[in-house]
Amino acid sequence: MPCKAYRAMKAYVVGVGMTRFEKPETRDWQYWDMVREAGGAALADAGISYGDVEQVPVGYCFQPSTAGQRAAYELGLTGVPVYNVNNNCATGSTALMLARQLVEGGAADCVLALGFEKMKKGALGGGADGGDFSTSPVARHYGIMAARHGFEMTPPTAQIFGDAAREHMERYGTTEAQLAAVAAKNHRHSAHNPNAQFRDVYEVDAILAARTVHRPLTKLQCSPTSDGAAAAVVVSERFVERRELGAKAVEIVAQAMTTDTEESFASGSCIDVVGQPMSRAAARQVYERAGLGIGDVDVVELHDCFSVNELLTYEALGMCGEGESGKLVESGATTYGGRWVVNPSGGLISKGHPLGATGIAQVAELVWQLRDEAGARQVPGAQVGLAHNIGLGGAAVVTLLRAV
Repeated sequence: MPCKAYRAMKAYVVGVGMTRFEKPETRDWQYWDMVREAGGAALADAGISYGDVEQVPVGYCFQPSTAGQRAAYELGLTGVPVYNVNNNCATGSTALMLARQLVEGGAADCVLALGFEKMKKGALGGGADGGDFSTSPVARHYGIMAARHGFEMTPPTAQIFGDAAREHMERYGTTEAQLAAVAAKNHRHSAHNPNAQFRDVYEVDAILAARTVHRPLTKLQCSPTSDGAAAAVVVSERFVERRELGAKAVEIVAQAMTTDTEESFASGSCIDVVGQPMSRAAARQVYERAGLGIGDVDVVELHDCFSVNELLTYEALGMCGEGESGKLVESGATTYGGRWVVNPSGGLISKGHPLGATGIAQVAELVWQLRDEAGARQVPGAQVGLAHNIGLGGAAVVTLLRAV
């Protein structure tokens, strides 16, 4: 007897919330305080209580096991399953993906995805400094970098992305001014985001003149360490109908996660090892599942951990041809009045980057945009949004959302 075809249920985001992202040690709070604030806001946005939540995936990187429970307990002690999720910088979107899968698979009608991080001051080590490097989960990635570029006494994550920028400049003629244009755009966007860690506006010349972290990347082209949390309520279609949440609902049309393949390492290129092939594959899967393409997208929140990664992601998402991303940002196509608005929140560079919260915060921004609730940073007429979140080690998650 033939197997019955599996039909996934639809999943919707009906509530989002986040804290302001802050420089570590600026605010006297613990990670559970962050989650109480962000999770409470998401539940209030959806108009539901924690008692309605059936499962809770919680993403974070720098706290011990079961910190997810400690954080979620601030919202209620209902005994529901709590999953602790860690996937480097893609942690938040991984927690969201688990929430979507639970709903689409019929295991739950209401899932709360949480992400938080309480970080230390200073640059991320990226697993390449201190301790036994040979056992680091990203030793292979940094080994590729070192074989081609050597290893300098600069922050490892900035170094591997900076070396990718050098390769892009050598291969395609990308300029330092084009890299700086990414940061200038995102700093300009963040001026209208009350949740952003930084809200100052910088022009290209000021960004180029800032302290060099790893050539060609200056401080103003690098995402900071940040404290903060974000949350999203993901529910089934029947939950939307039963609670009359249609006005709040934003559909998760398609979502995909990819990890490294041989393509990441075979070329010996930092462009590949920092994840462009993963991003390209995840985007392709999402477009195929959704029956939509990048031409249908209005607003994008992507992983600009460093300015170069925004350029690499333009190419991976199909927004331009290979090597054409510098010209794309320079043309104004990725800001207000252009073809897409990319990182209206300010992106990681300016909004901040608390690792476990980042992926969910990206989706929160898109939900506000698709509901026409983004205030001064609203993208006019936005109907389709795309989120891209990546982590070395590695994972890339692409999520396509659509207004209902």
